Amino acid sequence: MTSELSRQNAVREAAASGIPSALADLGGLVRIPSVAFPGFDAAPVQRSAEAVADLVRGLDLFESVEIKRSAIPGTDEIGQPAVLATRAARNGRPTILLYAHHDVQPVGDESLWESAPFEPTVRGGRMYGRGAADDKAGVMAHVAALRALKEAVGSDFDLGVVLFFEGEEEAGSRSFAQFLADNAEALRADVIVVADSGNWDARTPALTVSLRGNTRFTMTVRTLDHASHSGMFGGAVPDAMLATVKLLSTLWDEDGAVAVDGLHERDADTPEYSEETLRDEAGLPAGVSPIGRGTILSRIWNKPSITVTGIDAPSVANASNTLSPEVTVVISARVAPGQEARDAYAAVEAHLRAHAPFGAQLSFRDQDYGNPFLVDTSGWAVEAARDALHEGYGVEAVDMGVGGSIPFIADLVEQFPAAQILVTGVEDPHARAHSPNESLHLDTFRNAVLSEALLLERLDARE
Repeated sequence: MTSELSRQNAVREAAASGIPSALADLGGLVRIPSVAFPGFDAAPVQRSAEAVADLVRGLDLFESVEIKRSAIPGTDEIGQPAVLATRAARNGRPTILLYAHHDVQPVGDESLWESAPFEPTVRGGRMYGRGAADDKAGVMAHVAALRALKEAVGSDFDLGVVLFFEGEEEAGSRSFAQFLADNAEALRADVIVVADSGNWDARTPALTVSLRGNTRFTMTVRTLDHASHSGMFGGAVPDAMLATVKLLSTLWDEDGAVAVDGLHERDADTPEYSEETLRDEAGLPAGVSPIGRGTILSRIWNKPSITVTGIDAPSVANASNTLSPEVTVVISARVAPGQEARDAYAAVEAHLRAHAPFGAQLSFRDQDYGNPFLVDTSGWAVEAARDALHEGYGVEAVDMGVGGSIPFIADLVEQFPAAQILVTGVEDPHARAHSPNESLHLDTFRNAVLSEALLLERLDARE
């Protein structure tokens, strides 16, 4: 017992002393604009993968460190570069796979950023920058935890470790399933930690035990063969914007709840979560009411939602007195745990076709599907993770759901059905991932690194 406590104390000291260098390395990664979306320069994604691979090689723990790509099924394209590192287990110890992604979301409107998005800036106990939280902090949490373990117990530990740092998660993980198939033996593990979620708040750690799924698609609404003069024909001819507005409005009822037959809800209890907390964390101003029915967290975790995330129509700057012949929108539907994403898409498409006004012509393309996920919390690794989070943060860990989606987890479950999957993260509710002024709470990062280092030490000591 004394030896075990000594090892854990050494891990604590090593994790704490390693934070400054980990944050410096994180800043270096944030400076690389690794946006993997089509249309963006792919060179920074490759540069990001090389920088991550250099950090992994610097650990001097792995038998193999490679930058690898896989084909995107159904296309002639190759996926973005991922970093794969492997270290075999010894003496009957388990193998743990640590996942994060090094690609980031586009910046969006740069004028909304208070500091340059790819220049890491620390203020108010947070590091600001695109990817500072989602998910380059996940990459560095894994690296920093391994540094702490090595410093505390030496490099000759018995735990098997696999690192998989993906390069296209934000762009849809299009080659993910193929990458798993291509590298199945190298990736095989007893425990998988996906560091791409969040925590209850900046001080309270969480294990994510449910995730909504997602289906995303593009719809074009057409009512005319060509644009026409709004004065000559307005009032008799339906323009595409009129049809689109009327059609989209049928997706929700008067409370803002989804009104599409065939979309399921999950019946599960949720913790207390006040409207005041929602307003603070989501930035909901006074006078603007929440939408939906039921407890707030049931609306986010256990019910479907539909969002129009993009629209192509004449801009305000180019507005003219014209009836638009067509309008194109992108629709994202979050799918409650328990329903297949393809079934949810079918329900939404059927609803839209049934409610198209004035005989408007609808076409659908670019469908994307990601299934929801429920974690099996009965395994020994879940208890080990809860204990490590408790010790790392000094606060009991919370089991929570997340309204967002990590679709590739379903691929992990299919490829590695025996593995125990732990969904963790370094974000807090104010991280603003995907939004302007994304940031990482530095104390949360410190606690996350310590928690993971303690988890690694426990698994290394597991008989």
